[in-house]
Parts: sequence; C-alpha cells; structure tokens
Amino acid sequence: MAISEQTIERMRELAGLYPKSRSALLPMLHLVQSEQGEVTAEGIATCAKVLGLSPAEVTGVATFYTMYKRKPVGKHHIGVCTNTLCSVLGGDAVYDALSEHLGVGHNEPTADGGFSLERIECQAACTHAPVMTVDWEFMDDVTPASAIDVVERLARGERVESTRGPAIRDFQSTELSLAFPDDGLAHEGNSVDEKMLAGLRYAKEHNMSAPTAGQES
Repeated sequence: MAISEQTIERMRELAGLYPKSRSALLPMLHLVQSEQGEVTAEGIATCAKVLGLSPAEVTGVATFYTMYKRKPVGKHHIGVCTNTLCSVLGGDAVYDALSEHLGVGHNEPTADGGFSLERIECQAACTHAPVMTVDWEFMDDVTPASAIDVVERLARGERVESTRGPAIRDFQSTELSLAFPDDGLAHEGNSVDEKMLAGLRYAKEHNMSAPTAGQES
C-alpha cells in the first residue's frame, strides 16, 4: 500500500514542529505504522525524503527501537512483560497461555491478522505486575485467564476498557495517537489508583520527603 499524499502532508506537519526537522523522525515512523501497520521500505524512503536524511539513517532508527515493526502487525498488538518482577509474578505464564491460545510466538501475527503477540522486556508498570498491554494500553495485574478473556472479547468485537487510559481501539489508531498525541483521549479512564499512590501516602503519613538538590544525605 502506497503512502498517501495526506500522510506525506502530515509528515511535513510533524517536521515543522521541531527546530531541527530530524527530531520528527520518531513520531513520523509511528505515523507510517498508523497507515501501513508496519514500517515498510517505502515508509522509510518517504521519511528520509521529507527530512532530508538518507534511508540508512532512517533505517538505523527504525531497527533500534522495538516499537517499530518491520513486518505486518495484527489488528491488535498484545505485549506481555516478562522482565524480572512480572516474570516472578506470572508474566511467563501469561505469555505462554496467550501463545498457545493464539497459536503464535514472539513478534508473530495470527493467521487471520487479528492479533500479534510480543514478549516485552519492561512496560515500566511494575506496581501492577504482571502487566500486559493491548495496542500499548495497560491491562494491569493480569492472569492467564484474564489475558485470554481480553483477547476473546476483542475477537468478538466487544468494547474492552484498559486499566489506565481509554478503551482499546486498534494498533493503527494508537500509532496515530503516538504521532499526534493531542487526540482528545488524555482524560479518559483512570490514570492512577490506590496501589500506585501507596508510597506517596506512606511518605506523607510519616513526614518523609526527598532531599533537595545539593542537600547532603
């Protein structure tokens, strides 16, 4: 699928937002994925042309960051954290259950293109381990059963609420939000909960505070 003229124009819009246009490359690659479902050779060449870079420079970025995919992603991207804390608390079991249920392995799409599964090193959400993301939206404190339930509901076309953030849309819609974050969804869903605030509450109750800059320990 060719990069549309509308997308090329939005690439130019992104390039104009930064003092140095090459700083727009990261959101620009998300924009490519929002249209093509992956970062294609054509997408790389188009980014390079708009930014005045070589295709090699763009490829270096696209292959460095794991959020950029070089082969088609399913309608929904499922990421399961299997780093230390999530793994100890069941992340490996969640990944194995989903792998068996979907019939795919790491970075593979299902035969019908409905889902892709990825083993992720860290989701930066250890408070709610084990954590799974669906199209980069958090699903906290998951179990093998709850993870499969989410996938089954999405397969039936049901509305699925993320734990923190908006309802699940699809991979390409979320990629567009990563390119242009002002999508009107910032205030949907919960951003924090009691579990995330436990440390702050304890510190206040015990009159604890962090040292200021330059203060000796």
